Amino acid sequence: MKKYVNEQLVDMTADEIAERQAEEQAWADGAAERNLTALRKERDVKLAETDWWASSDLTMTSAQTTYRQALRDITDNATSLDDVTWPEKP
Repeated sequence: MKKYVNEQLVDMTADEIAERQAEEQAWADGAAERNLTALRKERDVKLAETDWWASSDLTMTSAQTTYRQALRDITDNATSLDDVTWPEKP
């Protein structure tokens, strides 16, 4: 492996290579959690858009209740934004 030092390409030491590989492995190991976090953030936005449905002076329809529950349950089956099927908003 190489790195730039003062605009010159030089070989990395064994310790530097090991450190870099450990960083890359840590990044790869965290992919699932990052994907789930992104999914939850998008889900939370969709829930927030419908929070007003749950106001004390309104009664949610069955479809609205089902939609909001489906959003809350989205992480039971999906693990990232790439494999999610969003419920249809009523």
